[in-house]
Amino acid sequence: MGILKTRKNKQFDYSPRYYKGEGSPFKMSHKFDGYRRATLENKGIKNKLNTAWDDYKNNPDQKANRRILFIVLLLIFAFLFMIDFDLSLFTQAR
Repeated sequence: MGILKTRKNKQFDYSPRYYKGEGSPFKMSHKFDGYRRATLENKGIKNKLNTAWDDYKNNPDQKANRRILFIVLLLIFAFLFMIDFDLSLFTQAR
């Protein structure tokens, strides 16, 4: 009946038949980890933000930086449009 003895799971030694690559085929990692330093150093959120800011400032691809800046500005203007922001607040009333 097996009340005192627990059943063990079966273990199989599986190796892929046609895999000829390096390392383990079962290793799980993100495909962009080789390009980002911010995700590799897990020492707190402040360190991650500082590393991401350094990557942004020292990025040799200026087109990507301009694209990110354009997207951020577009999102800010879309948000201001949605809340009906009025620019007449900044004009001087006489």
